[in-house]
Parts: sequence; structure tokens; C-alpha cells
Amino acid sequence: MPLIIVTGIPSSGKSTRTKEIENFFIEHNKSVEIVSEEEQILKAGFDKNAVCLDSSKEKHIRGLLKSEVLKLLGPNSVVILDGGNYIKGYRYELYCAAKANKCTQCTIHTEINRDVAWNFNESRTEESAKYTRQVFDALVMRYEDPDSKNRWDSPLFMVFPEDNLNLEAVSECLFDKKPPPPNQSTQNPPLSATNFLYDLDKVTKEITDNIVKAKTMGAKGEIKIPGYDNLRLNVANVTIPQLMMLRRQYITYSKMHAPEVSEIPQLYIQYLKNSFNL
Repeated sequence: MPLIIVTGIPSSGKSTRTKEIENFFIEHNKSVEIVSEEEQILKAGFDKNAVCLDSSKEKHIRGLLKSEVLKLLGPNSVVILDGGNYIKGYRYELYCAAKANKCTQCTIHTEINRDVAWNFNESRTEESAKYTRQVFDALVMRYEDPDSKNRWDSPLFMVFPEDNLNLEAVSECLFDKKPPPPNQSTQNPPLSATNFLYDLDKVTKEITDNIVKAKTMGAKGEIKIPGYDNLRLNVANVTIPQLMMLRRQYITYSKMHAPEVSEIPQLYIQYLKNSFNL
């Protein structure tokens, strides 16, 4: 089913438009899944201003978002990615993911006057929801506007806060057209490191085995993963069959988007937390 990428600078109305799109498709008897950048930042325990000032944290959040999108892409739901999505290369990766899954895709660009966006940001009642001036200006400067000439940004719908989004046209391009056929660029690329698959399998199996061991010994709360002092997981809602399935899914995803070997343990645990809604 379709992927909708919502993109725009801070406080341009991305989440408002996401909710509008969700309501429209629900009214038309479609199942909708929303992947929210803000929610992923909160789940990771980060402050959103700190994320934008730390490239490693920002990369980590982008990886989580893409992982969630890949997990949800399929025959049953409209998937909406609600976030800044300001890097054109990242939008291209998402386009390739949709193409590889034989899904249609479109981009919603929430355009806005920069001063108006800053005023919206400042009017937020919760301090934690606001961007600092430094981060706001940095995100505006980094923003790579989508272009309808780029196949990964097209079909492109640009909408200002005062505009009505043509939801019928959005639905038409997603449901009345065939998805582009997969090609070589959207197939799994060969892995560059010959030891990567071995390390990926070894690390995820070791962590999974330790979780299974804890479950069979009756653990019900948060456990520390042996060998990884900084990694913890609440196993209360973890089931062994689902754990095995999620390990396979994570390995498949990592083959397509190989992280650094040193990042595998933390990314795998975060993947499990997101999947089990912990």
C-alpha cells in the first residue's frame, strides 16, 4: 500500500496535515499507520533540540524511522511518515524502499513563510515542544526543498497553512496508478564487508539468546543484556516466537542498510523496543 512522505521545516504544519490525511483515508475505509519523528525521539529518550545538534543521534533517529516504515510497508495500510525529512538523499532511500515493495508513494511539502513558522514555534505552550533559535535556523538552512522534477519527490503536493490540501488528488495518485517496477537500484546491494553478515548474526543471536534465557527463568521486568552494560530491555510483553521473527526482520533490514558493526547491539535493542512498544 502507499507511502506518504510529509516534509517541511519546523512548525510548518506537518503533524496537522498528517492528521488531516489520516482522517480522510479512515473516512474512505483505509487503514492508516503513522510513523512520527517526534514520537521516535521521545521513545529514544532524546531531547529534540539535542538530536538536531548531534549528527550521530540524528542518524540514529533516521534509521529508526526508516526501519518502522519498512516494517509497515505492505498490502494493508497507508503509511504516513511525519517528520522533517529534509535530506533529499534520505527521501530517495524511502522512495527506493517503496519501489522495492511495489508500493506507490507521494510527497507532501508543507511550505510556510519562515517568520510565520518561527512565530508558530514560539507560541507552543510546552517548552519541550519548542525549537531553540539556533536549532530552528540550522534546520531551515539545511532543508533541501523537494522538487517535482525528481522522481523520488514526485508526485509532489505543496501546501501552505492557509491552503486546502487536494486529498482526492493524493488518493488518486496513490490508488489509481501502478507503482514503479523494482529495478536493480532497489534490490538488496552486495555487502561491502565480508564479515558483516557473520557479525550481524552473531550479535543478534547472542542478545536474543540472553533474552530467551531470561524469559525462561521467569524474568518479568527490565533486564540488563549480559556483555552490554548499557543495554536494557523490559521483557514483560516479549514473546519468544515474536522475538525470533523480529530478529529475522532486523537481519533482513540490516542487509539492505548496513550499520556499523559497533552500532548493531544498540540499534537491535531499539528495534525490539519499538516493535514491542516498550
